[in-house]
Amino acid sequence: MTELSNPTPTAPPRNQWLDVWDQFKSHRGALFGAFVFFFVIAVVYIGPFIWRIDPQYLPQGRDFINLRDTRPIWVGLFDSSAKVNWAHPLGTDNLGRDTLARMMFGGQVSIAVGLTAMLVALFLGTLVGVVAGFVRKLDGPLMRFTDLFLALPLLPLILVASLLFRESLAAGFGPEGGIFILIVILIGITSWMPTARIVRGDVLALKEREFVLAARSIGTNNNKLILRHILPNILSPIMVSATLGIATAIITESALSFLGFGFPPDFPTWGRLLNDGVDRLASYPERSIIPGVMISLTVLSVNYLGDGLRDALDPRIRGR
Repeated sequence: MTELSNPTPTAPPRNQWLDVWDQFKSHRGALFGAFVFFFVIAVVYIGPFIWRIDPQYLPQGRDFINLRDTRPIWVGLFDSSAKVNWAHPLGTDNLGRDTLARMMFGGQVSIAVGLTAMLVALFLGTLVGVVAGFVRKLDGPLMRFTDLFLALPLLPLILVASLLFRESLAAGFGPEGGIFILIVILIGITSWMPTARIVRGDVLALKEREFVLAARSIGTNNNKLILRHILPNILSPIMVSATLGIATAIITESALSFLGFGFPPDFPTWGRLLNDGVDRLASYPERSIIPGVMISLTVLSVNYLGDGLRDALDPRIRGR
């Protein structure tokens, strides 16, 4: 008899998340976006534990005279006549409040609004998209409902709703808490439509694929079919929509605060700080430049991050 040779052991299958990471790190813009975004988050949330100046502190007496309207330290490097206080590297406003502390506090609010509103919009958009794509009878009504929301003038609608409901929510949850809930809900319910259309298109394509038909043939119910087979395969567009949703929410909140329809005047956000600097733009341009740059950097980094996640999570283009 011929002796059977021992089969050669095969290597274990490679973890798919390693493939995702390899594709993601090959995207230089995505790496830059991830670094900048997480650096901003670290600064605004960890920075206050190091920089312990109260963003709402108002100096009194001689301290008020010495601290009001100081310029950032880099202005003093080029202009010897500029009023600089090295204890406040980004300067102070016209009331003597530290700009760096207010920027970190405002960043916490703006990013929290962006993340929370994104989750609301992502949940609504994914729910509507999956139901519309999976249930044929509901496809037409849900898409016409989506088209109705897309046709609405969103910014005027948000401004009107903010005026109508801000007082009642502020009375129930406090001035800051009520406005936070109001802005998050308004942004969430007016930005879910692109996610719904993208998810619906992917669900329509996936539900006719062989693996879905095979799962249905062995008796898999609709809930398990959606959760185990369809949702994992539309993760890529959902993640891209999530990152774009964060950017959209931050810009919308900044626009509302800039126009005076956001948080109270004494509650700093990046949009409010941008608005506060407009009145003295000629004399103190950095008061608008600094929050404007932070908004732009955060939004740009999130967009690059979403672009890299789209390439990394899509197996059809992975490895290009």
